[in-house]
Amino acid sequence: MTERIDGHTLLIGLMAYPIRHSMSPTMHNNAFAKLGLNYAYLAFEVGNDKLGDAVNAIRTLDMRGSNISMPNKQKVIQYLDKLSPAAKLNNAVNTIVNDNGVLTGYTTDGTGFMKSLEDEGLNILGKKMVLSGAGGAGTPIAIQAALDGVKEISLFNRDDPSWENAERNVKIINEETKCKATLYHLEDQEVFKRELSDCAIYCDATGVGMKPLEDLSLVNDPSWFHKDMIVYDTVYSPRETKLMKIAKSAGVEHVFNGLGMMLEQGAEAFKLWTDKDMPIDYIRELIFSDDDKK
Repeated sequence: MTERIDGHTLLIGLMAYPIRHSMSPTMHNNAFAKLGLNYAYLAFEVGNDKLGDAVNAIRTLDMRGSNISMPNKQKVIQYLDKLSPAAKLNNAVNTIVNDNGVLTGYTTDGTGFMKSLEDEGLNILGKKMVLSGAGGAGTPIAIQAALDGVKEISLFNRDDPSWENAERNVKIINEETKCKATLYHLEDQEVFKRELSDCAIYCDATGVGMKPLEDLSLVNDPSWFHKDMIVYDTVYSPRETKLMKIAKSAGVEHVFNGLGMMLEQGAEAFKLWTDKDMPIDYIRELIFSDDDKK
């Protein structure tokens, strides 16, 4: 790293809270080094309260851009100049590109999620998905899955301030795609169990399972799962969440954390900043074999 940084190095950030667990700096800095690109990627622990100042710093410091993660993916929109069509449809941003002071927001989470399943040789098109969460991760996952051809989505969300966004997601999916989306209260456990019983994939797109909620899971009974389904937790720190452990105890064959999604969404962001393809096979081997990053 010290050999690469000089007076011409361009900074790219990651703004989220919490964020010290992130694998993104490892992924991007190694990709920059592999391709000989003069960029540096740093993580900044920024929540909603400091987000406006942090985004303004992108302009002030002439940063090339930044990734955005929870809890900032929707709140950040108000501080940007433009949105890509996908970000506008999703009402969420996970990538900012700075072009001479003009900040454009993009979302790469949805395509990253779908591509990560493709990487595993799995196809959920024409099938039923159960999804929990309608925030900055759940929204692009739901909408991209519907656009790509998932037949049915049962969306579960708590009756909290994000419920309105969940209603919006279902409305957009039903009006703009061929997918049928239905919204349910996460508190209704009997309905949750019923919808899981015949789905092809269950995806938890909430923060449950990561610090400080690492000892929790939205599903605690292994009998709710069936072995032929996919269980996907968008959390990747810890590498194995409580949800994943429960799914494995139920004999579910395809159980994943969010590393694959992180890798693929990161590759798309990398392209937006550098106009270069990330050396994805090299990075995949690097981050998937790094068992020290828990």
